[in-house]
Amino acid sequence: MAFGRVIRSAIAGAIIFLPILSTTAHANSITASVPLAGSVLTTSPNSISISTAAVLSEQGSLIVVNDPNGVAVDDGSITINGNSAEVGLTELIKTGVYTVNYTLLSDTEDPLTGSYTFMFNAPSSVESPTPTPSQSITTEESRNLNSGSNAFVYTLLVLAVFVFVFLIWYAKQSFGGPKRSPKNKRN
Repeated sequence: MAFGRVIRSAIAGAIIFLPILSTTAHANSITASVPLAGSVLTTSPNSISISTAAVLSEQGSLIVVNDPNGVAVDDGSITINGNSAEVGLTELIKTGVYTVNYTLLSDTEDPLTGSYTFMFNAPSSVESPTPTPSQSITTEESRNLNSGSNAFVYTLLVLAVFVFVFLIWYAKQSFGGPKRSPKNKRN
């Protein structure tokens, strides 16, 4: 009897809540973004644009763009045009990963909140090198420096040969060399 009561309660709950669940708002989704998530840019974009599946509300939507240090680089002027939202940018100057954070509102859908990133490679400015005065070494000083270096290298080479010969002698003394069998003398 108790089991039948539980079944009837479950069926009654399903009948009551099923229509309510089917009429709730559906989640909005992004259909396009400029620049694309994960893209690598070499020129500074003038704006960020996000398009959604639903028509966006004129009020309450927000797009914030942060540079690699977390400083906002958007100009705060968001424009809604149907299902697209666009925010202007200041000129990007730092190389790194930029983060786009957004909250987009629609009259008929749930708020769409999220973030994505893109990479910006700032153009490198090529500066002409400024000449620095240097001291030139005379050829006599150069020869003296060279001869000292050569003497050091030769000394190390001779020392290495002596160490190598010593190690061979020490190994033979410590471990003994191969035993030679005495030659059989024939008479």
